[in-house]
Amino acid sequence: AVVSTQSTFFFFFFFFFFFFFPFILHPLLIIAMATLSALNAISPLDGRYWSQLHGLSHHFSEFSLIKYRVWIEVEYFIALCKVPLPQLSTFGDTLEKESAFQQLRSIYTGFEEEDALRVKEIEKTTNHDMKAVEYFIKERFDQLGLSKYKEFIHFGLTSQDINNTAIPLSLKHAVENTYVPSLKDHVLLPLQNMAEAYKTTPILARTHGQPATPTILGKEIMVFVERLSHQISMISTIPYACKFGGATGGLNAHHVAYPHIDWIHFADIFASNLGLKRMKFTTQIEHYDYLAALCDNLKRINTILIDLSRDFWTYISLEYFHQRLVKNEVGSSAMPHKVNPIDFENAEGNLGLANAVFEHLASKLPISRLQRDLTDSTVLRNLGVPFSHSILAFKSLGKGIGKLLLNQPKINQDLEENWAVVSEAIQTILRRENFPNPYEALKEFSRTGGEGEKISMESMSRFIDSLNVDERIKEELRSITPFTYTGVHPPFDSI
Repeated sequence: AVVSTQSTFFFFFFFFFFFFFPFILHPLLIIAMATLSALNAISPLDGRYWSQLHGLSHHFSEFSLIKYRVWIEVEYFIALCKVPLPQLSTFGDTLEKESAFQQLRSIYTGFEEEDALRVKEIEKTTNHDMKAVEYFIKERFDQLGLSKYKEFIHFGLTSQDINNTAIPLSLKHAVENTYVPSLKDHVLLPLQNMAEAYKTTPILARTHGQPATPTILGKEIMVFVERLSHQISMISTIPYACKFGGATGGLNAHHVAYPHIDWIHFADIFASNLGLKRMKFTTQIEHYDYLAALCDNLKRINTILIDLSRDFWTYISLEYFHQRLVKNEVGSSAMPHKVNPIDFENAEGNLGLANAVFEHLASKLPISRLQRDLTDSTVLRNLGVPFSHSILAFKSLGKGIGKLLLNQPKINQDLEENWAVVSEAIQTILRRENFPNPYEALKEFSRTGGEGEKISMESMSRFIDSLNVDERIKEELRSITPFTYTGVHPPFDSI
C-alpha cells in the first residue's frame, strides 16, 4: 500500500511538472524576457554597451523619432497660423498669440514616454505610424479646446514631409550635440595634449616597416590632429537637407487649396527656420545626397581613426609605450603577464562596423524607384547604429590614450642602434658641397656597415673622417645624430 501511494504521488508529481507547470511558467518567462536588459538585447548596443550609449537614444530611438515628428507637425501648424490661413486667423484670440504658440510647443517640449506609448497604441489601429502621430496631436488639440483647428494638422502633407524633416533635424542635433563633442573630448583633445607633451621627443620612423629618417613623436600625433580637424570642419559645410513639398514634391494640395499663397517661399522659410535646407525639386522623398555626403565624411573620420588605432597598437608592440596597469583587470585567461592593447583593438572593430553601415547608407539611400519606394524607411531606422559604434570607438580610444606611458629608454635604444638613418642627411650636405657621387658613397657604406659591422656612432665617425672634405664640413656632419636629425615643423597650434 505504501509503495502504491508513493507511486501515485510520483505519477501526479511528474504529470504536473511536465504537463501543467510549463503552461504556468511559460507566460512568466515571456514577461521576463519582454523587458529589455543587457542579457536579452539582440544588439550589444542596447545590451552590453547601453550604459555608454543611452544619450544617443535622444536622437535615434523610436521615442525620439515620434517626438521629432510631433515637433515638426506642431511647428508646421504654427507656421500656417502665421501666414495666416483664413481659417486659422482667429487662432490665439483668447490668448496672446505667442502664448498660444508656446502652449502648442509644450506638446513636444514636454513629450514623455507615456505620450509615445499613446502614439503606439493608436498605431495598432491605424497600422500607419505617421497617421498615429497626427491622431495623437488631434487628441491633444481636443484637450486644449482647439478642436475647430485640428484639421489643419498635417494639412496638405504626406508622411515623408514630416519624416524627411524630422529625421534630418534629429540627425543635425545628434551630430552637433553628441557626435562632434564626443569625438573632440575623447580623441581630438587628448591627442592635442599628447602632441604638446611629446613635441620634442625624437623617435625612429619606420617606412615599409624598416628604420627611416627620425621624426618627432608629437609631430606624428599632430598628423592625426590635422587630419581629424579638417574632417570635422568639413562636417559643418554639409547641409542637413529636407523634403517638404507634398505627395510628389509639387505642393499640389497646398496650391489647389490656396492658390494665392506662395507655398514655395513658405516651405523654404519653414525649413530654414529649423536650420535645414529644403530641396526644391523632389519626388515624394528627399534625395539623401547630402546625407550620403555626411556618411562619407564620417566614414573618412573613422578610417583615419582605424589608422590611428593601428599605429598606437604598433607603437605598443614596439614597446615605445607601456600601458598603465588597471588593478584586478585580466589581460588573458591563460597568460597572467599579458596587458593587451584592447582599447585600440575594440576601437578598430567598432570603427569597421560603423563604416560598413555608413557605406550602405551612402550607397543605398540616394536610390529610390520613380517617385518613391519604401526601402529608405527601414534603412533610415538604422541610422543610429553607425553613430553608436563610432562613439563606442571614440570612448575606447580615449581610454586607450589615457593608459599610455612613454618608454623613453626603448625609444633611445632604437635611435642609438640605427645610425644608418642619418645617411640621408650626410649625403644631402655632401651634394651641397659638390662632393662626387655622395648618394652612392653613402649607399655603399650604409648597406655594408663600412667594414661588415652594424653602423654605429663610431663607424659613422670613421666614415666622416675618411671623406675628402674641409674640416668645417666634417664638424657639421659629426653634429648630425639620430636624436637631432628630426626636421622642422610648424607650430602645433597652426592648424
